Amino acid sequence: MNWTEYKDGLAALFEQGGLTLWAILFASILLWILIIERYWFHWRQMGDVRSRLRADWQATRKDLDDEMRFRRIRAIVAELIAESNRNLPALQALTGILPLLGLLGTVSGMIKVFEVITVFGTGNTRGMASGISEALVTTMAGLFTALSGLYFVADLESRSENLALRFETELVEGE
Repeated sequence: MNWTEYKDGLAALFEQGGLTLWAILFASILLWILIIERYWFHWRQMGDVRSRLRADWQATRKDLDDEMRFRRIRAIVAELIAESNRNLPALQALTGILPLLGLLGTVSGMIKVFEVITVFGTGNTRGMASGISEALVTTMAGLFTALSGLYFVADLESRSENLALRFETELVEGE
């Protein structure tokens, strides 16, 4: 398949999906930018954050009694979790919005079908197919992107929890 055929097929898809498909595309791009940013953070920057927090712990732990050490460890772990979970609420919101955008496209497509039926009756199958096509394309796009987003959000949450448990263990055992 050459570039021209691919471009024409993509243009036809967006023509079928209408304006709602453009909104889904925008939300999907934003979702993937945030997902990539979070993985980049975990792979490249999390070590620096852990080192900084560990050094902070090393500097303050000697002057604290047992209860204050426990509270300080909890505060440091909470700071690590906050850094690790940054942008996760936005990711969760986008994974909730994408299926709703797909549903909006479904409703929009079905309204077009009913408009065609109202004007032409059931004899204009081409006009009805256009509305049905919009409904199906936007539903598929919204659900597909939301499902992929759900997987990565769950993975990032799991990474954050595991990281926090390991880091807390390191701090407690490092005394």
